[in-house]
Amino acid sequence: MKQLRIRTLAAVFVVAGVLSWAGARLWNAVGTLPRVPLAAPVVLALIAVVLLATALSLRARLKAQRERRPGAKGVDPLMAARAVVFGQASALVAALVSGMYGGAGVFLLESLEIPAIRDQAIYAGLSVVAGIGVIAAAFFLERVCKLPEDDDSNGGAAPAA
Repeated sequence: MKQLRIRTLAAVFVVAGVLSWAGARLWNAVGTLPRVPLAAPVVLALIAVVLLATALSLRARLKAQRERRPGAKGVDPLMAARAVVFGQASALVAALVSGMYGGAGVFLLESLEIPAIRDQAIYAGLSVVAGIGVIAAAFFLERVCKLPEDDDSNGGAAPAA
């Protein structure tokens, strides 16, 4: 399974941000800009919490398994792989959504004297912060589920038997 790359996520964020900023300028010239929903940062924050809770749970179970504690519940490799895939997908979507709301937020910075627009800019900023939280939690989850032989210290190859 391929690892997340920060360059890929940053590129998605920047492209989505630029397109969103340009789209917001165009949309505002034609009519009224759509609102940034309050639910956007809330949903992203909930996804970050779920990813973090999953990572912490898996880390504790893997640690107990490594220490051979009696009654330690092992981690099913398929479940760990599914958790990592969920984290990676969440990180990609979070980069896209954060870029979109970031671009709209940058556009909204031009009119902060209007209270409704100021609120929208705050929601957009919180969405970006929550999206970064999702990405950080996804990287942490991926790190927790990384197999020891996946370590890059030996060039990415599995140790010889």
